Amino acid sequence: MPGAQRQIDTWFAEQERAHFTDRRYAILLKPGTHNLDLNVGFFTQVAGLGLHPDDVIVSGHVHAEADWAKGMALVNFWRSVENMAVRPPDRADRWAVSQAAPYRRMHLAGDLALDDGGWSSGGFMADCHVEGVVRSGTQQQWFTRSSQLGGWQGANWNMMFMGVTGAPPSSFPEPPYTTLPSVPVLREKPFLHVRPDGGWAVFVPALRRDATGVSWRGRPAGRSVPLGDFLIADPTTPIEAINRALAGGGHLLLTPGVYRLREPIRVPRADTVVLGLGLATLLSEAGNAAMLIADVPGVSVAGLLIDAGPQLSPVLMEVGPKGANRDHRANPTLLADVFFRVGGAAVGNVGTCLEINSGHVICDHLWIWRADHGDSDSGQVHTGWTESRGDHGLVVNGDEVTCYGLFVEHFQGWQTVWNGENGRTFFYQNELPYDPPSQSAWRGDSNRGWAAYKVADHVRRHEAVGMGVYANFTADPSIVLASAIEVPGTAGVRISNVTTISLGGGKGTIAHPVNAAGAAARPGSIRQTLRRYPG
Repeated sequence: MPGAQRQIDTWFAEQERAHFTDRRYAILLKPGTHNLDLNVGFFTQVAGLGLHPDDVIVSGHVHAEADWAKGMALVNFWRSVENMAVRPPDRADRWAVSQAAPYRRMHLAGDLALDDGGWSSGGFMADCHVEGVVRSGTQQQWFTRSSQLGGWQGANWNMMFMGVTGAPPSSFPEPPYTTLPSVPVLREKPFLHVRPDGGWAVFVPALRRDATGVSWRGRPAGRSVPLGDFLIADPTTPIEAINRALAGGGHLLLTPGVYRLREPIRVPRADTVVLGLGLATLLSEAGNAAMLIADVPGVSVAGLLIDAGPQLSPVLMEVGPKGANRDHRANPTLLADVFFRVGGAAVGNVGTCLEINSGHVICDHLWIWRADHGDSDSGQVHTGWTESRGDHGLVVNGDEVTCYGLFVEHFQGWQTVWNGENGRTFFYQNELPYDPPSQSAWRGDSNRGWAAYKVADHVRRHEAVGMGVYANFTADPSIVLASAIEVPGTAGVRISNVTTISLGGGKGTIAHPVNAAGAAARPGSIRQTLRRYPG
Protein backbone atom coordinates (compact mmCIF):
# COMPACT_ATOMS: atom_id res chain seq x y z
CA MET A 1 0.00 0.00 0.00
CA PRO A 2 2.69 2.54 -0.94
CA GLY A 3 0.15 5.23 -1.91
CA ALA A 4 -1.80 4.92 1.32
CA GLN A 5 1.40 4.94 3.38
CA ARG A 6 2.64 8.10 1.64
CA GLN A 7 -0.64 9.87 2.39
CA ILE A 8 -0.60 8.74 6.02
CA ASP A 9 2.99 9.94 6.38
CA THR A 10 2.05 13.31 4.88
CA TRP A 11 -0.81 13.78 7.33
CA PHE A 12 1.42 12.81 10.23
CA ALA A 13 4.09 15.29 9.14
CA GLU A 14 1.40 18.00 9.23
CA GLN A 15 0.02 16.94 12.60
CA GLU A 16 3.03 15.71 14.58
CA ARG A 17 3.53 19.00 16.42
CA ALA A 18 0.32 20.81 15.37
CA HIS A 19 -0.81 21.33 18.92
CA PHE A 20 -3.48 23.97 18.17
CA THR A 21 -4.23 23.52 14.49
CA ASP A 22 -7.71 23.62 12.96
CA ARG A 23 -6.91 20.63 10.75
CA ARG A 24 -8.76 17.42 11.67
CA TYR A 25 -8.29 13.93 10.17
CA ALA A 26 -10.01 10.56 10.43
CA ILE A 27 -8.22 7.58 8.91
CA LEU A 28 -10.78 4.78 8.46
CA LEU A 29 -9.65 1.27 7.56
CA LYS A 30 -12.04 -1.15 5.88
CA PRO A 31 -12.14 -4.83 6.89
CA GLY A 32 -9.10 -6.74 5.72
CA THR A 33 -5.34 -6.74 6.32
CA HIS A 34 -3.36 -3.51 5.96
CA ASN A 35 0.43 -3.40 5.84
CA LEU A 36 0.86 0.05 7.32
CA ASP A 37 2.78 2.06 9.88
CA LEU A 38 0.33 4.48 11.49
CA ASN A 39 2.03 7.16 13.56
CA VAL A 40 -0.84 9.16 15.07
CA GLY A 41 -0.44 12.91 15.46
CA PHE A 42 -2.60 15.65 16.92
CA PHE A 43 -6.30 15.78 15.99
CA THR A 44 -6.16 12.45 14.20
CA GLN A 45 -8.44 9.45 14.68
CA VAL A 46 -7.52 6.02 13.34
CA ALA A 47 -10.43 3.58 13.36
CA GLY A 48 -11.24 0.20 11.94
CA LEU A 49 -14.55 -0.27 10.14
CA GLY A 50 -15.32 -3.81 11.22
CA LEU A 51 -18.07 -4.94 13.54
CA HIS A 52 -15.36 -6.79 15.47
CA PRO A 53 -11.80 -5.47 16.08
CA ASP A 54 -10.32 -8.53 14.40
CA ASP A 55 -12.14 -7.67 11.15
CA VAL A 56 -9.46 -5.02 10.52
CA ILE A 57 -5.86 -6.15 10.91
CA VAL A 58 -2.91 -3.78 10.77
CA SER A 59 0.27 -5.70 10.10
CA GLY A 60 2.58 -3.03 11.46
CA HIS A 61 2.46 -0.44 14.21
CA VAL A 62 -0.33 1.89 15.31
CA HIS A 63 1.42 4.23 17.69
CA ALA A 64 1.90 7.63 19.28
CA GLU A 65 5.42 8.92 19.89
CA ALA A 66 6.88 12.01 21.54
CA ASP A 67 9.88 12.46 19.26
CA TRP A 68 8.84 16.04 18.49
CA ALA A 69 9.17 16.89 22.22
CA LYS A 70 12.35 14.86 22.91
CA GLY A 71 10.38 12.06 24.54
CA MET A 72 8.17 14.27 26.73
CA ALA A 73 4.55 13.25 26.12
CA LEU A 74 2.98 15.70 28.60
CA VAL A 75 1.08 17.51 25.84
CA ASN A 76 0.42 14.61 23.47
CA PHE A 77 -3.34 15.31 23.53
CA TRP A 78 -6.31 14.95 21.16
CA ARG A 79 -5.88 11.77 19.15
CA SER A 80 -7.41 8.30 19.22
CA VAL A 81 -7.24 4.74 17.94
CA GLU A 82 -10.07 2.25 18.05
CA ASN A 83 -11.62 -0.94 16.76
CA MET A 84 -8.81 -2.88 15.10
CA ALA A 85 -6.29 -5.65 15.62
CA VAL A 86 -2.63 -4.67 15.51
CA ARG A 87 0.12 -7.20 14.80
CA PRO A 88 3.48 -5.43 15.12
CA PRO A 89 6.37 -7.44 13.67
CA ASP A 90 8.36 -7.02 16.89
CA ARG A 91 5.33 -7.66 19.12
CA ALA A 92 5.71 -4.22 20.71
CA ASP A 93 3.85 -0.95 20.24
CA ARG A 94 3.78 2.46 21.91
CA TRP A 95 0.98 4.81 22.91
CA ALA A 96 2.85 7.69 24.57
CA VAL A 97 0.08 10.16 25.28
CA SER A 98 -1.48 12.34 27.92
CA GLN A 99 -5.14 13.46 28.18
CA ALA A 100 -7.86 13.12 25.51
CA ALA A 101 -6.08 10.30 23.68
CA PRO A 102 -8.15 7.12 24.14
CA TYR A 103 -6.97 3.64 23.27
CA ARG A 104 -10.31 1.92 22.76
CA ARG A 105 -11.63 -1.42 21.45
CA MET A 106 -8.18 -2.59 20.36
CA HIS A 107 -6.64 -6.06 20.05
CA LEU A 108 -2.86 -5.82 20.27
CA ALA A 109 -0.70 -8.90 19.63
CA GLY A 110 2.21 -7.78 21.78
CA ASP A 111 3.34 -5.45 24.54
CA LEU A 112 2.29 -1.82 24.89
CA ALA A 113 4.45 1.02 26.24
CA LEU A 114 2.58 4.09 27.47
CA ASP A 115 5.54 6.47 27.53
CA ASP A 116 8.48 7.55 25.40
CA GLY A 117 11.08 8.12 28.10
CA GLY A 118 10.00 11.58 29.26
CA TRP A 119 7.06 12.40 31.51
CA SER A 120 3.53 11.55 30.39
CA SER A 121 0.14 12.35 31.90
CA GLY A 122 -2.62 10.10 30.59
CA GLY A 123 -4.66 8.32 30.11
CA PHE A 124 -7.59 6.09 29.15
CA MET A 125 -7.94 2.54 27.84
CA ALA A 126 -11.21 0.65 27.46
CA ASP A 127 -12.59 -2.52 25.86
CA CYS A 128 -9.11 -3.68 24.81
CA HIS A 129 -7.25 -6.98 24.68
CA VAL A 130 -3.50 -6.50 25.00
CA GLU A 131 -1.91 -9.95 24.71
CA GLY A 132 1.39 -8.82 26.15
CA VAL A 133 2.34 -6.59 29.07
CA VAL A 134 1.30 -2.96 29.40
CA ARG A 135 4.22 -0.90 30.71
CA SER A 136 3.10 2.44 32.11
CA GLY A 137 6.61 3.86 32.48
CA THR A 138 6.48 7.55 33.35
CA GLN A 139 2.69 7.83 33.26
CA GLN A 140 1.62 9.85 36.26
CA GLN A 141 -1.84 8.25 36.26
CA TRP A 142 -3.91 5.97 34.06
CA PHE A 143 -7.44 4.51 33.94
CA THR A 144 -8.18 1.12 32.36
CA ARG A 145 -11.58 -0.52 32.27
CA SER A 146 -13.35 -3.54 30.74
CA SER A 147 -10.21 -5.04 29.24
CA GLN A 148 -8.00 -8.12 29.13
CA LEU A 149 -4.26 -7.69 29.70
CA GLY A 150 -1.30 -10.05 29.62
CA GLY A 151 0.04 -8.09 32.57
CA TRP A 152 0.82 -4.61 33.86
CA GLN A 153 4.11 -3.08 34.97
CA GLY A 154 4.62 0.34 36.50
CA ALA A 155 2.97 2.92 38.71
CA ASN A 156 3.53 6.47 39.81
CA TRP A 157 0.63 8.26 41.48
CA ASN A 158 -2.79 6.85 40.57
CA MET A 159 -3.45 3.74 38.47
CA MET A 160 -7.02 2.41 38.41
CA PHE A 161 -8.53 -0.71 36.85
CA MET A 162 -12.18 -1.75 36.62
CA GLY A 163 -13.40 -5.03 35.19
CA VAL A 164 -9.91 -5.83 33.87
CA THR A 165 -8.56 -9.36 33.72
CA GLY A 166 -4.79 -9.38 34.16
CA ALA A 167 -4.79 -6.21 36.27
CA PRO A 168 -2.57 -6.02 39.35
CA PRO A 169 -4.32 -6.44 42.70
CA SER A 170 -5.34 -3.41 44.72
CA SER A 171 -2.42 -2.13 46.82
CA PHE A 172 -3.01 1.61 47.23
CA PRO A 173 -1.02 3.60 48.19
CA GLU A 174 2.17 1.58 47.51
CA PRO A 175 2.09 0.86 44.68
CA PRO A 176 -0.93 3.09 43.95
CA TYR A 177 -3.14 0.49 42.29
CA THR A 178 -6.91 0.61 42.72
CA THR A 179 -8.53 -2.48 41.21
CA LEU A 180 -12.28 -3.14 41.16
CA PRO A 181 -13.63 -6.45 39.85
CA SER A 182 -16.37 -5.13 37.55
CA VAL A 183 -17.99 -2.07 36.00
CA PRO A 184 -21.46 -1.44 37.44
CA VAL A 185 -23.18 -0.01 34.35
CA LEU A 186 -21.82 1.08 31.00
CA ARG A 187 -22.48 1.45 27.32
CA GLU A 188 -19.51 1.37 24.98
CA LYS A 189 -18.92 4.17 22.49
CA PRO A 190 -20.81 3.91 19.15
CA PHE A 191 -18.63 3.30 16.10
CA LEU A 192 -18.82 3.42 12.33
CA HIS A 193 -18.67 0.08 10.50
CA VAL A 194 -19.12 -1.49 7.08
CA ARG A 195 -21.63 -4.30 6.84
CA PRO A 196 -20.91 -7.51 4.91
CA ASP A 197 -23.19 -6.26 2.09
CA GLY A 198 -21.06 -3.13 1.75
CA GLY A 199 -23.51 -0.82 3.46
CA TRP A 200 -22.25 1.63 6.07
CA ALA A 201 -23.77 1.88 9.53
CA VAL A 202 -23.13 3.02 13.08
CA PHE A 203 -23.15 0.31 15.73
CA VAL A 204 -24.62 1.33 19.09
CA PRO A 205 -23.49 -1.15 21.77
CA ALA A 206 -26.03 -2.45 24.27
CA LEU A 207 -26.04 -1.54 27.94
CA ARG A 208 -23.89 -3.81 30.13
CA ARG A 209 -24.13 -4.26 33.89
CA ASP A 210 -21.50 -5.66 36.27
CA ALA A 211 -19.22 -6.07 33.28
CA THR A 212 -15.78 -7.66 33.18
CA GLY A 213 -13.52 -7.95 30.15
CA VAL A 214 -14.13 -6.82 26.59
CA SER A 215 -17.57 -6.44 25.04
CA TRP A 216 -16.75 -8.00 21.69
CA ARG A 217 -16.30 -11.73 22.35
CA GLY A 218 -18.72 -13.47 20.01
CA ARG A 219 -21.26 -11.26 18.30
CA PRO A 220 -21.41 -7.82 19.89
CA ALA A 221 -24.73 -6.94 21.51
CA GLY A 222 -26.40 -3.77 20.28
CA ARG A 223 -28.10 -2.22 17.26
CA SER A 224 -26.75 -1.25 13.87
CA VAL A 225 -28.15 2.02 12.54
CA PRO A 226 -27.87 2.49 8.75
CA LEU A 227 -25.84 5.50 7.73
CA GLY A 228 -28.84 6.62 5.68
CA ASP A 229 -30.55 7.49 8.98
CA PHE A 230 -27.81 10.05 9.68
CA LEU A 231 -27.31 13.57 8.47
CA ILE A 232 -23.66 13.56 7.40
CA ALA A 233 -22.49 17.06 8.21
CA ASP A 234 -19.38 19.08 7.50
CA PRO A 235 -18.43 22.53 8.78
CA THR A 236 -20.41 24.20 5.97
CA THR A 237 -23.68 22.48 6.90
CA PRO A 238 -26.14 25.11 8.21
CA ILE A 239 -27.11 24.70 11.85
CA GLU A 240 -30.75 24.91 10.74
CA ALA A 241 -30.29 21.77 8.64
CA ILE A 242 -28.64 19.94 11.53
CA ASN A 243 -31.40 20.82 13.97
CA ARG A 244 -34.13 20.06 11.45
CA ALA A 245 -32.69 16.57 10.91
CA LEU A 246 -32.44 15.90 14.66
CA ALA A 247 -35.99 17.18 15.29
CA GLY A 248 -37.23 14.83 12.58
CA GLY A 249 -35.78 11.75 14.25
CA GLY A 250 -32.49 11.55 12.41
CA HIS A 251 -29.00 11.00 13.79
CA LEU A 252 -25.90 13.13 13.22
CA LEU A 253 -22.44 12.23 11.92
CA LEU A 254 -19.99 15.13 12.17
CA THR A 255 -17.09 14.72 9.74
CA PRO A 256 -13.68 16.18 10.68
CA GLY A 257 -13.43 19.94 10.96
CA VAL A 258 -14.26 22.94 13.12
CA TYR A 259 -17.97 23.81 13.31
CA ARG A 260 -18.41 27.49 14.15
CA LEU A 261 -21.76 27.77 15.86
CA ARG A 262 -23.82 30.84 16.73
CA GLU A 263 -26.63 28.72 18.15
CA PRO A 264 -26.62 25.27 19.72
CA ILE A 265 -27.11 21.86 18.21
CA ARG A 266 -30.38 20.65 19.78
CA VAL A 267 -30.98 16.97 20.48
CA PRO A 268 -34.70 16.61 21.33
CA ARG A 269 -35.41 12.92 20.78
CA ALA A 270 -34.65 9.67 22.60
CA ASP A 271 -32.01 7.23 21.31
CA THR A 272 -30.33 9.82 19.08
CA VAL A 273 -26.70 9.23 18.11
CA VAL A 274 -24.31 12.16 17.60
CA LEU A 275 -20.93 10.83 16.49
CA GLY A 276 -17.90 12.94 15.67
CA LEU A 277 -15.05 11.76 13.46
CA GLY A 278 -11.49 13.06 13.64
CA LEU A 279 -12.19 15.05 16.83
CA ALA A 280 -14.84 17.14 15.12
CA THR A 281 -14.85 20.43 17.01
CA LEU A 282 -17.82 22.58 18.02
CA LEU A 283 -16.81 26.22 18.62
CA SER A 284 -19.18 28.62 20.32
CA GLU A 285 -18.98 31.98 18.55
CA ALA A 286 -21.73 34.06 20.19
CA GLY A 287 -21.83 33.13 23.85
CA ASN A 288 -24.12 30.24 23.01
CA ALA A 289 -24.14 26.65 24.15
CA ALA A 290 -22.69 24.24 21.60
CA MET A 291 -25.17 21.44 22.37
CA LEU A 292 -28.42 21.13 24.31
CA ILE A 293 -29.85 17.65 24.95
CA ALA A 294 -33.44 17.21 26.10
CA ASP A 295 -34.36 15.12 29.16
CA VAL A 296 -34.81 11.99 27.05
CA PRO A 297 -33.36 8.47 27.36
CA GLY A 298 -30.71 6.69 25.35
CA VAL A 299 -28.86 9.56 23.65
CA SER A 300 -25.25 8.79 22.69
CA VAL A 301 -22.80 11.65 22.06
CA ALA A 302 -19.23 10.66 21.25
CA GLY A 303 -15.99 11.81 19.69
CA LEU A 304 -16.24 15.60 20.06
CA LEU A 305 -14.07 18.52 21.14
CA ILE A 306 -16.12 21.51 22.33
CA ASP A 307 -14.40 24.90 22.38
CA ALA A 308 -15.35 28.04 24.27
CA GLY A 309 -15.31 31.24 22.25
CA PRO A 310 -14.29 34.76 23.30
CA GLN A 311 -17.84 35.75 24.28
CA LEU A 312 -18.80 34.26 27.63
CA SER A 313 -20.97 31.14 27.36
CA PRO A 314 -22.89 30.36 30.56
CA VAL A 315 -22.70 26.69 29.57
CA LEU A 316 -21.17 24.85 26.59
CA MET A 317 -23.09 21.58 26.82
CA GLU A 318 -26.25 20.86 28.78
CA VAL A 319 -27.69 17.38 29.25
CA GLY A 320 -31.31 17.89 30.23
CA PRO A 321 -32.77 21.27 31.18
CA LYS A 322 -32.63 22.54 34.73
CA GLY A 323 -35.11 20.65 36.87
CA ALA A 324 -34.97 17.48 34.73
CA ASN A 325 -36.23 14.55 36.80
CA ARG A 326 -37.23 11.64 34.56
CA ASP A 327 -36.06 8.11 35.32
CA HIS A 328 -33.64 6.89 32.62
CA ARG A 329 -32.02 4.00 34.45
CA ALA A 330 -33.21 1.44 31.87
CA ASN A 331 -31.74 3.44 28.98
CA PRO A 332 -29.11 5.97 30.11
CA THR A 333 -27.62 8.70 28.00
CA LEU A 334 -23.91 8.28 27.18
CA LEU A 335 -21.15 10.84 26.75
CA ALA A 336 -18.01 9.09 25.46
CA ASP A 337 -14.72 10.72 24.49
CA VAL A 338 -16.20 14.22 24.83
CA PHE A 339 -13.59 16.89 25.49
CA PHE A 340 -13.81 20.61 26.31
CA ARG A 341 -11.28 23.39 25.87
CA VAL A 342 -11.24 26.93 27.26
CA GLY A 343 -8.41 29.02 25.82
CA GLY A 344 -5.11 27.83 24.39
CA ALA A 345 -6.11 27.76 20.74
CA ALA A 346 -7.99 31.09 21.03
CA VAL A 347 -9.48 33.22 23.78
CA GLY A 348 -12.31 31.35 25.48
CA ASN A 349 -14.67 32.25 28.32
CA VAL A 350 -17.24 30.04 30.00
CA GLY A 351 -19.24 29.71 33.17
CA THR A 352 -19.60 25.91 33.15
CA CYS A 353 -18.37 23.63 30.38
CA LEU A 354 -20.70 20.69 31.02
CA GLU A 355 -23.89 20.73 33.06
CA ILE A 356 -25.72 17.43 33.59
CA ASN A 357 -29.29 17.83 34.80
CA SER A 358 -30.73 14.53 33.59
CA GLY A 359 -30.43 11.46 35.76
CA HIS A 360 -28.55 8.20 35.12
CA VAL A 361 -26.13 9.72 32.57
CA ILE A 362 -22.95 7.71 31.93
CA CYS A 363 -19.77 9.71 31.26
CA ASP A 364 -17.05 7.55 29.74
CA HIS A 365 -13.84 9.54 29.37
CA LEU A 366 -14.14 13.31 29.62
CA TRP A 367 -11.30 15.84 29.60
CA ILE A 368 -12.53 19.29 30.55
CA TRP A 369 -9.61 21.70 30.25
CA ARG A 370 -9.10 25.35 30.91
CA ALA A 371 -5.81 25.86 29.11
CA ASP A 372 -2.64 26.24 31.12
CA HIS A 373 -0.64 26.92 27.95
CA GLY A 374 -1.12 27.92 24.32
CA ASP A 375 0.76 27.89 21.05
CA SER A 376 4.18 29.06 22.15
CA ASP A 377 5.60 28.48 18.67
CA SER A 378 3.38 31.20 17.20
CA GLY A 379 3.31 33.37 20.32
CA GLN A 380 -0.52 33.14 20.35
CA VAL A 381 -0.87 31.78 23.88
CA HIS A 382 -4.48 32.80 24.72
CA THR A 383 -4.25 31.91 28.41
CA GLY A 384 -4.19 33.90 31.60
CA TRP A 385 -6.15 34.58 34.77
CA THR A 386 -8.19 37.34 33.14
CA GLU A 387 -7.90 36.46 29.43
CA SER A 388 -9.51 33.00 29.25
CA ARG A 389 -11.85 32.49 32.16
CA GLY A 390 -13.74 29.43 33.34
CA ASP A 391 -15.59 28.93 36.62
CA HIS A 392 -16.41 25.21 36.58
CA GLY A 393 -15.57 22.27 34.39
CA LEU A 394 -18.44 19.96 35.37
CA VAL A 395 -21.65 20.56 37.31
CA VAL A 396 -23.85 17.53 38.02
CA ASN A 397 -27.40 18.22 39.19
CA GLY A 398 -28.95 14.92 38.06
CA ASP A 399 -29.25 11.87 40.29
CA GLU A 400 -27.39 8.58 39.74
CA VAL A 401 -24.85 9.98 37.28
CA THR A 402 -21.75 7.82 36.82
CA CYS A 403 -18.35 8.94 35.50
CA TYR A 404 -15.51 6.67 34.37
CA GLY A 405 -12.20 8.38 33.67
CA LEU A 406 -13.00 12.00 34.56
CA PHE A 407 -10.27 14.58 33.90
CA VAL A 408 -11.00 18.22 34.86
CA GLU A 409 -8.26 20.84 35.03
CA HIS A 410 -7.35 24.44 35.82
CA PHE A 411 -10.76 26.06 36.41
CA GLN A 412 -11.00 29.13 38.61
CA GLY A 413 -13.78 28.00 40.94
CA TRP A 414 -14.76 24.51 42.01
CA GLN A 415 -13.49 22.26 39.23
CA THR A 416 -16.29 19.69 39.62
CA VAL A 417 -19.53 20.40 41.52
CA TRP A 418 -21.82 17.49 42.39
CA ASN A 419 -25.35 18.37 43.53
CA GLY A 420 -27.16 15.16 42.55
CA GLU A 421 -27.72 12.12 44.74
CA ASN A 422 -26.11 8.69 44.27
CA GLY A 423 -23.37 10.01 42.02
CA ARG A 424 -20.29 7.91 41.31
CA THR A 425 -16.85 8.80 39.98
CA PHE A 426 -14.35 6.08 39.19
CA PHE A 427 -10.96 7.77 38.59
CA TYR A 428 -10.50 11.52 38.75
CA GLN A 429 -7.51 13.54 37.61
CA ASN A 430 -7.21 17.24 38.34
CA GLU A 431 -4.60 19.93 38.18
CA LEU A 432 -5.59 23.10 39.98
CA PRO A 433 -5.17 26.39 38.11
CA TYR A 434 -1.53 27.35 37.64
CA ASP A 435 -2.22 31.04 37.36
CA PRO A 436 -3.94 32.55 40.43
CA PRO A 437 -1.90 35.71 40.91
CA SER A 438 -2.32 35.60 44.71
CA GLN A 439 -4.21 33.93 47.54
CA SER A 440 -6.56 36.92 47.72
CA ALA A 441 -7.51 36.39 44.05
CA TRP A 442 -8.38 32.73 44.73
CA ARG A 443 -10.11 32.51 48.08
CA GLY A 444 -13.19 30.29 47.82
CA ASP A 445 -15.51 29.53 50.72
CA SER A 446 -12.63 28.65 53.03
CA ASN A 447 -10.58 31.75 52.14
CA ARG A 448 -7.98 29.23 50.95
CA GLY A 449 -8.95 28.30 47.42
CA TRP A 450 -11.64 26.27 45.67
CA ALA A 451 -11.76 22.48 45.99
CA ALA A 452 -11.06 20.35 42.95
CA TYR A 453 -14.10 18.17 43.69
CA LYS A 454 -17.05 19.57 45.62
CA VAL A 455 -20.00 17.46 46.75
CA ALA A 456 -22.80 19.75 47.92
CA ASP A 457 -23.67 19.87 51.61
CA HIS A 458 -27.18 18.49 51.06
CA VAL A 459 -26.03 15.30 49.29
CA ARG A 460 -26.53 12.12 51.31
CA ARG A 461 -25.06 9.44 49.03
CA HIS A 462 -21.99 9.69 46.81
CA GLU A 463 -18.99 7.52 45.91
CA ALA A 464 -15.64 8.53 44.40
CA VAL A 465 -12.67 6.20 44.00
CA GLY A 466 -9.15 6.76 42.66
CA MET A 467 -8.73 10.53 42.94
CA GLY A 468 -5.65 12.58 42.09
CA VAL A 469 -5.41 16.34 42.72
CA TYR A 470 -2.23 18.30 41.96
CA ALA A 471 -1.11 21.85 42.76
CA ASN A 472 1.30 23.82 40.63
CA PHE A 473 0.81 27.47 41.56
CA THR A 474 3.46 28.86 39.28
CA ALA A 475 2.32 32.49 39.60
CA ASP A 476 2.45 32.41 43.42
CA PRO A 477 3.83 29.25 45.05
CA SER A 478 2.78 30.49 48.50
CA ILE A 479 -0.90 29.79 47.71
CA VAL A 480 -2.63 27.19 49.89
CA LEU A 481 -5.71 25.12 49.04
CA ALA A 482 -7.54 24.09 52.21
CA SER A 483 -8.97 20.79 50.87
CA ALA A 484 -8.56 19.01 47.55
CA ILE A 485 -11.98 17.40 47.97
CA GLU A 486 -14.88 18.83 49.97
CA VAL A 487 -17.78 16.55 50.90
CA PRO A 488 -20.51 16.47 53.54
CA GLY A 489 -19.58 14.47 56.61
CA THR A 490 -22.23 11.79 56.28
CA ALA A 491 -21.84 8.01 56.22
CA GLY A 492 -23.38 7.69 52.76
CA VAL A 493 -20.63 9.79 51.15
CA ARG A 494 -17.50 7.67 50.62
CA ILE A 495 -14.19 8.80 49.13
CA SER A 496 -11.30 6.37 48.74
CA ASN A 497 -7.74 6.23 47.40
CA VAL A 498 -6.90 9.92 47.14
CA THR A 499 -3.50 11.30 46.09
CA THR A 500 -2.43 14.93 46.39
CA ILE A 501 0.78 16.29 44.87
CA SER A 502 2.62 19.59 45.08
CA LEU A 503 4.16 19.69 41.60
CA GLY A 504 7.25 21.47 40.38
CA GLY A 505 9.20 20.49 43.47
CA GLY A 506 6.64 22.10 45.75
CA LYS A 507 4.89 24.99 44.00
CA GLY A 508 1.97 25.41 46.36
CA THR A 509 0.28 23.55 49.19
CA ILE A 510 -2.80 21.35 49.47
CA ALA A 511 -3.48 21.32 53.20
CA HIS A 512 -5.72 18.22 53.25
CA PRO A 513 -6.82 15.58 50.74
CA VAL A 514 -10.47 15.48 51.97
CA ASN A 515 -12.08 18.09 54.22
CA ALA A 516 -9.72 18.36 57.23
CA ALA A 517 -8.45 14.76 56.93
CA GLY A 518 -4.93 13.82 55.90
CA ALA A 519 -1.60 15.57 55.75
CA ALA A 520 -0.47 18.48 53.59
CA ALA A 521 1.19 18.10 50.21
CA ARG A 522 3.69 20.95 50.31
CA PRO A 523 7.33 21.86 49.66
CA GLY A 524 9.45 19.22 51.33
CA SER A 525 6.61 16.69 51.45
CA ILE A 526 5.18 16.81 47.96
CA ARG A 527 2.98 13.66 47.91
CA GLN A 528 0.26 12.65 50.33
CA THR A 529 -2.37 9.93 50.21
CA LEU A 530 -5.59 9.14 52.02
CA ARG A 531 -6.95 5.61 51.92
CA ARG A 532 -10.56 6.37 52.80
CA TYR A 533 -12.93 9.03 54.04
CA PRO A 534 -14.62 8.73 56.45
CA GLY A 535 -11.77 6.78 58.02
